Amino acid sequence: MSAVVKPPELWVRPMDARDLAEVMRIELAMYSFPWTQRIFEDCLRVGYRCHVGEVQGQFAGYAVMSTGAGEAHVLNLCVAEEFQRRGLAREMLSHLLDEADQLEVHDVFLEVRPSNTGAIRLYESIGFNQVGLRKDYYPTRDGREDALIYAYSLRL
Repeated sequence: MSAVVKPPELWVRPMDARDLAEVMRIELAMYSFPWTQRIFEDCLRVGYRCHVGEVQGQFAGYAVMSTGAGEAHVLNLCVAEEFQRRGLAREMLSHLLDEADQLEVHDVFLEVRPSNTGAIRLYESIGFNQVGLRKDYYPTRDGREDALIYAYSLRL
């Protein structure tokens, strides 16, 4: 009989300016076209829902979500490479959905690259559905890539 491996315990807490060095370390390592530190600073300044995830005191990832007018938009969700494939992105996204639900949000939206098949599988497994497409949304080394728009309904 094989043992069931339990994912590491993730502690999700609000992000603050002291976290930005670690956020940028992961952002720069994970994305060819990363956000700038200024973008994260602006997200904190305007009051977006910014969180970091830690596993046994180690910085494992972060998430940024905007809310307003009954909607939420997951703007960035990233798990450091050394913590991937352990269920942490699912946990962080679930945390965002719980928070959106507490804020009485009706629908949660996000964009994803069609080439990011792992993220698409995650979103669809949680219940997100593709509702649109943004042509040439993301920069690539060779030009532009579309964005798939996904939505999750919290109030049916």
